[in-house]
This record gives sequence, structure tokens and C-alpha cells, in this order.
Amino acid sequence: MTYFSSNFKLGILGGGQLGKMLLSETRKFDIYTCVLDPSDEAPSKIACNEFTQGDLMDYETVVNFGKNVDVLTIEIENVNANALETLEKEGVKVFPSSKTLRIIQNKATQKLFYVDNNIPTADFARFAYVSEIEDAIDNGGLQLPFVWKAAQFGYDGNGVKVVRSKSDLKDLKDGECIAETMIPFKNELAVIVSRNSSGEVKTYPVVEMEFHPEANQVEYVICPARIDVQVAHKALLVALQVSEAFNHVGLLAVEMFQTQNDEILVNEVAPRPHNSGHHTIESSYTSQFEQHLRAVLNLPLGKTANKVAGVMVNLVGAEGYSGDVLYENIEEILAMDGVTPHIYGKRQTRPFRKMGHVTIVNEDLNEARKIAEDVKNIIKVISQ
Repeated sequence: MTYFSSNFKLGILGGGQLGKMLLSETRKFDIYTCVLDPSDEAPSKIACNEFTQGDLMDYETVVNFGKNVDVLTIEIENVNANALETLEKEGVKVFPSSKTLRIIQNKATQKLFYVDNNIPTADFARFAYVSEIEDAIDNGGLQLPFVWKAAQFGYDGNGVKVVRSKSDLKDLKDGECIAETMIPFKNELAVIVSRNSSGEVKTYPVVEMEFHPEANQVEYVICPARIDVQVAHKALLVALQVSEAFNHVGLLAVEMFQTQNDEILVNEVAPRPHNSGHHTIESSYTSQFEQHLRAVLNLPLGKTANKVAGVMVNLVGAEGYSGDVLYENIEEILAMDGVTPHIYGKRQTRPFRKMGHVTIVNEDLNEARKIAEDVKNIIKVISQ
């Protein structure tokens, strides 16, 4: 099939920043794109050929949108999987498949999938209601502290909480959830695996993620990870094992813990471009967004090696500011060598909202990490 400068249509469910960055690659290849998103101010709106405003969880809306495209992909997991299944039956190519997405959409199902496929992961218990957790603590079936995760609709640290005492339970959203053994890890790592329909598979180098202690959001993504070669090799093998078990098409970001004794445990996955791969736009031979496109269109996959070391800093709304966004001191960071800001196009800021990211590339990884810290301290996302 010809994709370039043709009548072929690629559909994208979700019009956030991941979609916007994916669309810069479709523009590069002149691929016709259609985007569905609930917000009339979605960042992707300016970059696609056709924009439809609609609910991603509404069955009819997704089916009607999907009928008009040749290949359908996602930039967010919270979409109607029943609609995707219907579209698959009607001959639309959907990547990731409804089957893969269903497993990933529910954190409890995702964890059970790892257990069934002998994929190393932290021990966990599954609960229908938060009240059951209290009973389990009382009868000794569950030890404090643990990590509580809502089974569905969590994102960016929402729907995740460390529970250290019973009083921490009172703020939790009721409903299906898991309680996961807290791992005293050395590092949080991630590997992005790409796979096309022909079965070609490539992995990106292992990245290391440094988290913000309060917001539970990634502060820095560092590539390559500053870890032992053997540990990196182990992480790549585990990521490939996960990818093979899902047999996904497109990208699969596999987030992992490196334990104190250098075991690798899978935390969770995302079947789409991911925050841990943003640095690839500047630091890699093939950006994660171009690679996702190549994979879902069953084109040869691009080279995934780093051209240069890369560190990414998330730009999130500063605490205490809400309203029309203002990027303070952005000229200062633009004057620094190897620093590239990406502004997502969200007009309204609020505390901890992801508003953009900055990539720092340098021949020397330690230097890149130092500059990243400077960038983080200089630029502020506030309101006007």
C-alpha cells in the first residue's frame, strides 16, 4: 500500500502532546491524518488533516470515526476497546489490538498477565473495594507499607499512592485496585520496544528515570541509563520477553525496577509513544514517534542507537499557578548549547500539569545531566 502523498488515512485516537509529536512525523512523510479527541483545544488539532471532537470512551463515536480510516492507532490507553474490536472485525487495522489494549487498560489484568507469562513483577493483591484492603491489613493478609494503584484510568501519578498507615486509605478512590509490595529499588528504568506486523523488532537503549518525590511524576529521563552493562542487558531481555508475550504492533514502553540485588521487575507498560522516549527526537537516529509510525504501517524499522547522550526534563505547571500559561526565562534556556524546548500547546496551566519538555544533548552524559538541572531551575511554568 502507498502511504505517502496518497488517499491512505491514518486515524489517531487522542489528540494530546503525544499525538502532536507523532503528527510532526506524518507531516514529514505527507501521510493524511484524522484525529479524535474530546477537547476542542487539543494540541494535535493544528497539526492533523481532519480533527473530530468526541468522547474516546463512547462506542458509537469511536466506531464512526474508525470506519473512515485505513489504520487506527492510539496516543492514550483510555479508549473504548469494544469499539476497536468491532472495527477490527470490519477490516480496519488497529494497533495496538483491542486484545492487547484490554489487558493493559486494567492494572490488575496487566499484573495477572505478567504472572501467567512468567514475567518478573512485584507481588500484589487484587481488591474490588478499598474497604477490603482494610480487612486484609487487619487480618494480616497485607503488610504495610504498600503501593496502592487504581485498576483503571490512572495517569501521571494519579491513581497511585504509597500507603504507609491505615489513615492513608481514607483519601483513596473506591473501586477495583491492586496493592503492590513496595520494592526498595535502586533505579527505575524503561525500555521502548518497537515491532511491526512482519515481526521485525527493535529496542531503544535503556533509560533511567528520576522521579519527583511529591508528584510521582518523572523529573528527568537519562539515556543511556547509568547502570552496569549486565543490568542493561537483563533489562533489554525482560522488555523483549514482555513484547513477545503481548505480540503488540507499534511501540511498547516497558517500565521496570532495578532491585537492590540487580533483579529486573516489570512495573507497567504503555502501548504507544511514551514520556521515557521523548529524548529520542534529538538524541536518536530514529525518534520514537517516527518508529511508532513505521511500526503501525508495517514499514522497515529505523535505527534506534543514540547519536549522542540525552537527558529530558518535564515542564510541568508550577505549584500555586493556574490560568493562561507563561513560560518564564525560556530565552535563557534557548541560549544554552544543546537545549531544545518542546511546548505542547496547552494554553491553561495548573500545578503539575505536563505542559512541555526540554531535551538536553551532549557528548558527555554527566554534563547533559548538569545542564538539565540548570534548565529545571531556570525555566518556570507559571500563569500570566
